[in-house]
Amino acid sequence: MAHNAPLADAIRPKHIDDIVGQTHLFGKGGVLRRMLEAGRFTNMIFYGPPGTGKTTAASIIAAMSGMEFHKLNATTASLSDVKEILAQTEGMFGANGILLYLDEIQYFNRKQQQSLLEYMEDGRITLIASTTENPHFYVYNAIISRSSLFEFKPVKPAECLGMLTRALNHLNEQGGTSTVLPERVGLAIAEGAGGDVRRAVGLLENAYFTAGFEPNAEITLDMVSALGGGVGNFNDDVHYDLLGCLQKSIRGSDPDATAFYVAKMLAMGEMFSLCRRLQVIASEDIGLAYPQAAAIVRACCESARELGMPEAQIPLIHAAMLLATSPKSNSAYSALHAAMADVEAGRGNRIPVHLQSPLFKGYKYPHDYPNHYVAQQYLPDDLTDRTYYTPAPNKTEQAAAAYWAAIKEQSK
Repeated sequence: MAHNAPLADAIRPKHIDDIVGQTHLFGKGGVLRRMLEAGRFTNMIFYGPPGTGKTTAASIIAAMSGMEFHKLNATTASLSDVKEILAQTEGMFGANGILLYLDEIQYFNRKQQQSLLEYMEDGRITLIASTTENPHFYVYNAIISRSSLFEFKPVKPAECLGMLTRALNHLNEQGGTSTVLPERVGLAIAEGAGGDVRRAVGLLENAYFTAGFEPNAEITLDMVSALGGGVGNFNDDVHYDLLGCLQKSIRGSDPDATAFYVAKMLAMGEMFSLCRRLQVIASEDIGLAYPQAAAIVRACCESARELGMPEAQIPLIHAAMLLATSPKSNSAYSALHAAMADVEAGRGNRIPVHLQSPLFKGYKYPHDYPNHYVAQQYLPDDLTDRTYYTPAPNKTEQAAAAYWAAIKEQSK
């Protein structure tokens, strides 16, 4: 029994009433449903986790609008693919036009996104873009201003159950079987998928074949558990666990574990989250032990965003390995926390008079003194005994500490 086409595609809803979840958008009175039923078809941005119906919604909207539907994925597509679609359909422009669904738009760099505006503004395409990231961070502002934004939320287990029933009915019909899915097992599959309907359907399909083809064969919880359940799905727990594992591996100076977690996150489409966390790690965990790390990692992340996948993985592993093999220090981060404790306790309100504007009476200008240093009070009056920063035992901070110790000794 061969099934080559993905089951999720074979049972993909064809009508707005069949969309799973997203009742705030497509349910009775849903904002997007009302807009579509009023005949309003405009540029849109869909954002939310994978497997929540963004592609399905785009295809249904295209059918409702009468537009010719084309789909591209920004992880592999380029502007030349957009131009090719326009060239192939040049003679077909009319009242309906083209609806272009661009999945993972965050992988288009700024220049590519800017170029899309030309086609949006002259009406050659109506764009529906989707992203798993916050669009305000990764979608060009001019595109956002010309689009309506709609959030797709993880699908609740009870809502996902209907799609699993539809999937099993399809499999039974195709295979001439009568396999049964108890409700509690269906809910367990849906819960394990973490709101990702596509993953839930894939897990059900594997369980169906595991159950065998005897009459009334039953899919059991043991089968689902043996197949991995929710392991490896994209949900908040996995997302933050991987980020935590990556940071702990870098903090622990383990380049091998670092390489693994970078690969895992890239495989899950977490490029932008990886960029954010690497930049945090550069200052939190490497810090003053190697101050240039922050600038280098920033450059690598900017390079990754400009390149897009798959080339982006090269500067990102460069950045991660640099951090993993660098000396470590959290002295600056610790100094901030120590100072913050006094701020939150309401201390430090009496700032020295010589530091106050507009006269700065009594202030000594350090550049007028030997070695550009002169002793004077900078901390507020009630905090003069505080030491927030302690140099860590690394070459860079110890060199700086030795330098200032010598300067201050000379100024006595």
